[in-house]
Amino acid sequence: MIRSGFRFFLISAVFPALFTLAVAPAHAQLEPAAPSAAPNPLSDPTMNPGKTLLFDLEARFAKDVAARGGAAFGEWFADDAVALNNGEAPLIGKVAIAKSATWSPKQYQLSWTPTDALMGPSGDMGYTWGHYEGHSKDANGNPVTTSGRYMTIWRRGKDGVWKVILDSGSNEPAASGDCCKLPTGF
Repeated sequence: MIRSGFRFFLISAVFPALFTLAVAPAHAQLEPAAPSAAPNPLSDPTMNPGKTLLFDLEARFAKDVAARGGAAFGEWFADDAVALNNGEAPLIGKVAIAKSATWSPKQYQLSWTPTDALMGPSGDMGYTWGHYEGHSKDANGNPVTTSGRYMTIWRRGKDGVWKVILDSGSNEPAASGDCCKLPTGF
């Protein structure tokens, strides 16, 4: 049975955040927005120790991935984690996630910035969400950039170590000027 505190956390925090991720791409088509700047703890009245901890986890996770690529990415996940990638089948378990994260930081640079975070009432689970960018090159050596929104759910294990238990991302829709262009010269 789910503890009442965890149920409250799911209903009040996680479900609305998942809804936001589901609705954000449709809303972004109506009003494209620039990625938000990194949160400023000095001007954020909602800053608290839980949010600070989650932002710190994200910063360390991102720094590790920037330095070591996919190998680092896979190491941050719990054994029972799930990764939901844009338009792909779910990856279930740390082993499956690590097997899919085979890029080197020279081939692909993944970066992200949390927009917000919320720690659950028990202090052992929380989530972050924000904007991500991936940079690589196509077969001809041309730069390719993907961007979108993500949500990461964190859980503190019995050993006190924080791990990702769910990571989900959704690519940004095409820019308003990129969609539905007709060839010129006709």
